[in-house]
Amino acid sequence: MTPHRATAAPPPSPRVGLFVTCLVDAMRPSVGFAALKLLREAGCRVEVPRAQTCCGQPAFNSGGSADAAVLARHFIETFEPYDYVVAPSGSCIGMTRSHYPEALADDPPWAERARRLAGRSFELTSFLADVMHFAPAGRELAASATYHDSCSGLRELGVFAQPRALLGQVAGLELRPLEGQDVCCGFGGTFCVKYPAISNAVVGDKAAAVERSGAQLLLGGDLGCLMNMAGKLGRNGSKVRVFHTAEVLAGLDGTPAIGEGE
Repeated sequence: MTPHRATAAPPPSPRVGLFVTCLVDAMRPSVGFAALKLLREAGCRVEVPRAQTCCGQPAFNSGGSADAAVLARHFIETFEPYDYVVAPSGSCIGMTRSHYPEALADDPPWAERARRLAGRSFELTSFLADVMHFAPAGRELAASATYHDSCSGLRELGVFAQPRALLGQVAGLELRPLEGQDVCCGFGGTFCVKYPAISNAVVGDKAAAVERSGAQLLLGGDLGCLMNMAGKLGRNGSKVRVFHTAEVLAGLDGTPAIGEGE
């Protein structure tokens, strides 16, 4: 796995367009605020474009290539003015980096614009570690945690060492290995809707592995995966609490965990 690294040093105080993502906006805004805080601490000038919409991944994965292309063009127009595009989601950035050129293949000028933007698009922990060489300062959390690698972030973007390196700088946080850490959690976007029985069996195995780790916390970089696993752990009566990595790195772990009441 080769991490997606910038080809040149970032400009001073780079202008970053934060892509919040649909799930974060609708289900877990604290992840967006955590990403904003971390990017600012790293020295970025951050903007959250109001015109942003879905990246088009659900449509593309379901065969709606024409609809995905419309959303891809809108995304490109919205984020082209920025030095970088950053999102707290490997799956969404995997879509913009790997699949926009495919979705726009019949329109060469737009496909080229997609390729240019792809080179400036990063998952949050990869951007912080690989581009900004950021180290969270003054973070403390006396807890044990295990980490799940989402499929898109791991396989499409090479995100593996970056979140672990950042979390390793949180004082008091013990990272424990997770059996099958690189195995799908069963969410898979629309997969869990189309094949609920298979999805439930897969997340059941994942929840059992989380319990065997003995960790107090489950962390990850994609909210869809985290919601899926938190739901299964909760239904099983587990005491494991689930957070997005950005929330821990930003010191927002005092908020209710995913799936907990306000």
